[in-house]
Amino acid sequence: MATSAIDLYLPFDERVSRALGDKHLRTALTRATGRMSGLRNVAMGSVAGEEGGERLRAQVRQMKEYSLRHLPELLEQFEARMIENGGHVHWASDADELNSIVLEIARRSGVERVVKSKSMVTEETHLNTALERAGMRVVETDLGEFIIQLENEPPSHILAPAVHKRIEDVSAIFQRELDIPATLDPETLCAVARQHLRREFLSADMGISGCNFAIAETGTVCIVTNEGNGRMTTTLPRIHVVVMGIEKIVPTVEDAFLQYQALCRSGSGQQCSVYLTMTSSPRVRQEADGPEEVHVVLLDNGRSQILADGYGEALLCLRCGACLNVCPVYREIGGHAYGSNYSGPIGAVISPLLNLRVAEEYKLPYASTLCGACRDACPVKIDLPGLLLQLRSDTVEDGKNGWVELSAMRGFASMMSSRARYESAVAMAGSGVDLLSAFSGGVLRSAPPPFNRWTHSRDFPRFARRSFRQQWAERVKHRPDSR
Repeated sequence: MATSAIDLYLPFDERVSRALGDKHLRTALTRATGRMSGLRNVAMGSVAGEEGGERLRAQVRQMKEYSLRHLPELLEQFEARMIENGGHVHWASDADELNSIVLEIARRSGVERVVKSKSMVTEETHLNTALERAGMRVVETDLGEFIIQLENEPPSHILAPAVHKRIEDVSAIFQRELDIPATLDPETLCAVARQHLRREFLSADMGISGCNFAIAETGTVCIVTNEGNGRMTTTLPRIHVVVMGIEKIVPTVEDAFLQYQALCRSGSGQQCSVYLTMTSSPRVRQEADGPEEVHVVLLDNGRSQILADGYGEALLCLRCGACLNVCPVYREIGGHAYGSNYSGPIGAVISPLLNLRVAEEYKLPYASTLCGACRDACPVKIDLPGLLLQLRSDTVEDGKNGWVELSAMRGFASMMSSRARYESAVAMAGSGVDLLSAFSGGVLRSAPPPFNRWTHSRDFPRFARRSFRQQWAERVKHRPDSR
């Protein structure tokens, strides 16, 4: 049985329930995230030891904070340099405007076939759907994205979009969609994908890429990849379109390579990626390769509002995926359960803040244990638990969490504000647990709703015969100096 995609428009609780019921999903996630997390620890620890890794994190955070504080002028500087270099810069306030801009560029140039390298922003705006509705053929060329496109699924991980797929799943997809014999050999599967994609590269009219960071002082777009598809997407088609969130800007070349170190080490556990593609202009007369036109589309889509609302720290994110790999919740439910292309702890923060129209997005901040592992793994030290708590507070103030939870919390507050009510409640709870566990060896294995969500996966022990308050009162009573 292959792992299956979850309908992103289902209610959040149902998405989670379906993910938890997929044992193959958990197997795939455990293998992949454990491996990536281990590689990340080794790579960060190799920067002159543990102290060097922490210094790198601090330096990258300081640089990203500077970039956000000077965001307008850095973006304008980037625009001026890119135009001087012969490129074009477009500004998109939301997803619909970005899609319209790219569609207009494609129609004006008679584009029929599009190849894409990996881009979270195009997933955010559903650009593929917009292009396909206009009659264009769109092919994802990152291997992971190619696999899930054949399966008609969204990505399940920021860095590794097909992380939820086992090799058995990939083999079955290739047999069905590419008409190949059954095989579990990774090299054979990669060779099949490579052969198929080479034809797409050579026939494409337009290449669309994302942007890991853009350098303001030179007007340069930087793409970090481990596959050759990024280079081919940006050089073989006659038109190259870059889509980037406005927060991806960095001031200088030195800042870009500082961020590059942290991104590679935290994301894939490498000291450097296989490819770093830097694009500053279309092809000039002396050059044999490169696009005839380069267009950069800068997307806001709620990012300015995130800054205005006090959540700007979330925009420091490098999209490395390190927080997903250590998150106990993500490792159980995977990315599709979040209902957004941004999953894990960072997705639980930014998905409700961006204009993504995620089903029941107000529940995402509760998809966290607040253990702090994500904060410790983040290459820019984003306080993700703090942001999640802030979002939870906003949810309560907005009244989105429902009358049941609100009533329960009010009842809890009332009980805790009175010693008599508290002691009575504890006594009643203890008696109830004793009664329900009387027939199961003194351990409560099945509780009535809503407490059955706890006992579904763990036992509930009986209360102590004497409470801490009772024991303390007896100890004080028998002290020689007690009065």
